[in-house]
Amino acid sequence: MDKGYLIVANNTAKTNYVECAELLAKNIKAIMPDSHVSVLTDRPMNSKNFDKIILLPYGDQDVGGDWKLINDWQVYDASPYEHTIKIEADVYLPNSIDFWWGILKKRDLVVCTTIRNFKQEISKVRFYRNFIDENNLPDVYNSFTYFKKSDLSREFFMIVRDVFENWEDYRSQLKCPVNEKVTTDWVYAIACLILGSEKTTLPEFTSMSMIHMKQFINNLPTENWTDKLVYEINHDVLRVNTIPQMYPFHYHVKTFHHKLNEKI
Repeated sequence: MDKGYLIVANNTAKTNYVECAELLAKNIKAIMPDSHVSVLTDRPMNSKNFDKIILLPYGDQDVGGDWKLINDWQVYDASPYEHTIKIEADVYLPNSIDFWWGILKKRDLVVCTTIRNFKQEISKVRFYRNFIDENNLPDVYNSFTYFKKSDLSREFFMIVRDVFENWEDYRSQLKCPVNEKVTTDWVYAIACLILGSEKTTLPEFTSMSMIHMKQFINNLPTENWTDKLVYEINHDVLRVNTIPQMYPFHYHVKTFHHKLNEKI
C-alpha cells in the first residue's frame, strides 16, 4: 500500500494502549474514511478497527516491563506502507490531517518538532526538555513521525535501536543524571543529531504539531488536566475551556479515552 497510519500499542500493567489505539483507529476512519490504519502490537488480537494487526516482527524486547519503548525501532520493518505516519496511541484527531501527506511524501523522514497548549499556542515551555537543552539536541517529539521506505529511514531506526539497547554507554557521554531513563523522544533526538536535523525534521511545517496536555505546558496545578479544565466532546468538536481543539490532541491522561469512546 502507498500510505497509511501505524499506531504502536503494547499494553502494560498500568495502561491499556490497545484500547487507546482502537479508539484512534475509529477516529481516523471517521474523519478520513479512505485512510489505511494498522496497529503494531505484541500479542494476537481481534479487532475490526484496523486494516492490519501486525505483531512485533522481532518480538517484545521488554517482556514484563512497564514501558515498552524499546520496541519502537521495529516500526520501520513492521510498516506495510511505502509512506507511514506513526502515531502514539493516546491521541485524538479533531480534524483531518490528510493534507500532511502532500508535504511529507517529499521527504524521507520527518519527526515532529512543534507542540501546542490547549489554547492552540505553540509552546515554549522547557520544563520537560532539560535533557534536550543540556545536550544541544534537536527538539523533537516522536508522537508524530513520518517515514518512507528508504535508506535514510532504515538507518534512522537502526540508530534508534542501538541507542535503546546501549543506553548506558550513550548516557555516559551525555550531560544528564546518572539514572536518566531512556525515552523515545531522547532516542529520536540523538538519532536526528547523528543523521542531521536538516534531514530528519521540518520545523517550518508547524501544522505538523500536536496539543500536549502535560501540566506545565498548560500552566496547570496538576498533571490530571481533566480535573481542572472544563471539556466538551461532541461528534464533530472537542472543546477545552470553550476552545475548539484544532490540532492532534495528545490527551496524556490515558483514562480520557473512555470519555472519547462514548462520543466517537
